[in-house]
Amino acid sequence: MRTIASGMFMSLDGVVQADDDWQFAYFDDELFASITAAWDGADTAVMGRRSYEGYRSLREHHLDSPMLGFLDGVDRYVLSTTMSDPQWPGTTVLSTDPFARLEELRNHSGADILVAGSPSVVRELLVRKMLDQLNVTVLPIVVGHGDRLFPESSDGLFDRLRLELHSSRVLGSGAIESSYRPVR
Repeated sequence: MRTIASGMFMSLDGVVQADDDWQFAYFDDELFASITAAWDGADTAVMGRRSYEGYRSLREHHLDSPMLGFLDGVDRYVLSTTMSDPQWPGTTVLSTDPFARLEELRNHSGADILVAGSPSVVRELLVRKMLDQLNVTVLPIVVGHGDRLFPESSDGLFDRLRLELHSSRVLGSGAIESSYRPVR
């Protein structure tokens, strides 16, 4: 069975997705090397619609991005009930029972499956006990607005969610990379 791992950036106030590019100020060689190492073990990328549209927009304007190089070289899946045409050749939209389809992918042979950004997908994977590894890079910034990984309005879905620290390190920029595994 393949491992499903997430990779995302988070502000000190828990924001993982906002309308501006707050996280890019911290991208340096050390962070890129770390991100690239995480991609090396994956041959499949999974995204929600909003994250996918952000990557697709980057692709249309910045073809030299390391993230886009990774995404161009792997199987891409978008979990969305509203998207029909991904407008990026080689991308598959999982619209009918997307998490069951993702479980099928997980059971096929291959390397790891990386969830790129996509906080709503990560939350749903945690609820379904499908996420094997939660990788978060906390950046030293308070964003003040945007989507949080664990919003207060989650109706208790994440109350007392236990995670086990697998690894952690501080980068020169002050960012902290941590990898957690859900306790099942």
